[in-house]
Amino acid sequence: MPFSSLRLHPNLLKALKELGFARPTPIQADAIPPALAGRDVLASAVTGSGKTAAFLLPILNKLIDQPRGTTRALVITPTRELAAQILEDLNELAVHTPLSAAAVYGGVSIGPQEHAFRRGVDVIIGTPGRLLDHFRSPYAKLGGLEHLVLDEADRMLDMGFLPDIRRILRHIPARRQTLFFSATMPGPIAILAREMLRDPATVNISRVAAPPVGITQAVYPVAQELKSALLLALLERGDMRDALVFTRTKHRANRLAEHLVRHGINAERIHGNRSQGQRTEALAGFKAGKYRVLVATDIAARGIDVVELGHVVNFDVPLVPDDYIHRVGRTARAEATGDAFTFVSPQEQGDLAQIEKAIGKRLPRITVPDFDYSARPEARLEVPLAERIAAIRSRKAEERARAKIKAERQAGHATTGPARHAPKPEPKRAAAAPTGHGLRRDGRRAGGRTRYR
Repeated sequence: MPFSSLRLHPNLLKALKELGFARPTPIQADAIPPALAGRDVLASAVTGSGKTAAFLLPILNKLIDQPRGTTRALVITPTRELAAQILEDLNELAVHTPLSAAAVYGGVSIGPQEHAFRRGVDVIIGTPGRLLDHFRSPYAKLGGLEHLVLDEADRMLDMGFLPDIRRILRHIPARRQTLFFSATMPGPIAILAREMLRDPATVNISRVAAPPVGITQAVYPVAQELKSALLLALLERGDMRDALVFTRTKHRANRLAEHLVRHGINAERIHGNRSQGQRTEALAGFKAGKYRVLVATDIAARGIDVVELGHVVNFDVPLVPDDYIHRVGRTARAEATGDAFTFVSPQEQGDLAQIEKAIGKRLPRITVPDFDYSARPEARLEVPLAERIAAIRSRKAEERARAKIKAERQAGHATTGPARHAPKPEPKRAAAAPTGHGLRRDGRRAGGRTRYR
């Protein structure tokens, strides 16, 4: 079925053709018609399935012929990266239309965002916290809002945003079209959906979450301390042209990126401790080919959309199967193909077993020829938890000992201080000489009584 059969505006069809999209993905084919008809939509869609266009196209289609100057659509999304990505997708789809949009998220200047509210851009895409910051001001009234999208609702739950979502709902009209997208449908999300939606069209609601079919998945068994060497070996052999690499912690992401750079690999990292400018530059540089490897924590598992990304590497096995699905879904997007490699240490076998159970198959194990699996590692990426705890306890004990010594010294000063620092008694004054006949201590005669210099 071609996009033309969906009765979209000719200018949107022109943009789709220029972007190389000939036919809708399953989620687009199922969600766009009821959304165009004005119905609420409840969609369960795995990452990489094309859901962004599934909610943008019907909204843009309705807004093209509307008067400008009023914000009529709001998209709420969990992360800055995803907000920026949705804005980029919207601009590509709306390139032949007069529609305008703005992304509203933290970590950047609030001034341009305030300006977007005041001039009434057609679509605002925002994260919950920054939206609430704006809603405290009178300029951020959205009385003309007609369309609301909640994207990645289950991720909102994971990040603790559900109370913020309910607060946002108090600031927007109750009469509106709502499009609700979530990769999974846990209990709290199902409750929120019932609160927000009126007689929704359900799309793929019973679909079991699984990685896209175009992904070639494989497991690389390796000792924890040799993972960085294995990644370097795969990159140096040319087995991976580019790679998005996921680590468990921010510290490991930093150390791994530094390790790759020391060995001549252009790499950058992206995680929550980096500024928004650094995160934006890292992602843009990776997309442009400036960086061959982007090392990331799960902050980037949803929201990174890189055209023709060849490889995703789980440097650390994710603890939750859903996180595995979202990570590997960064490749093979929109029915393309790609590879997903997972490095598994003996300590992570249990987590891998849960992932294989969730996706319903055992992943192939691969041993790299000529890689020395018994080599001594160059350096540890991360100090083991037990050692970190021991170091913290040792440091705290030293701080307590220093504080005790300081307190004892202060107590000693308080006890002995008055005896040492008692004021000296006033010297006795000499008797006054008779007026006119006294001598000064310096031997000169004074006109009055004797005085001490």
